[in-house]
Amino acid sequence: MSEEFDKLIRPIRNASAPGTLAALCLAALKIGGDFPHVLKLGLLTGAIMFLLSAFFIFFYSIYPTRKTLWTGTAVTFLFGLLSLVASAVALLFIV
Repeated sequence: MSEEFDKLIRPIRNASAPGTLAALCLAALKIGGDFPHVLKLGLLTGAIMFLLSAFFIFFYSIYPTRKTLWTGTAVTFLFGLLSLVASAVALLFIV
């Protein structure tokens, strides 16, 4: 019973980390009022990339033989991190 339950929960658990980062990006975007457009664009891009990464890792957990899903997970997660770093740098220099 425990093994079947873990098999069903594993994709959701794996996708929760990038999904949480996407939610944090959207929350920061919503809270920030008069941020420059560069910062808003970086946060929005980061949220979209983390959301795509969550979908990729969810489906990779279901179909582990599909290496394109793993590649999509890695690429979108790294682009999301790059967007957040760019947003942090923009926040330091612009605001």
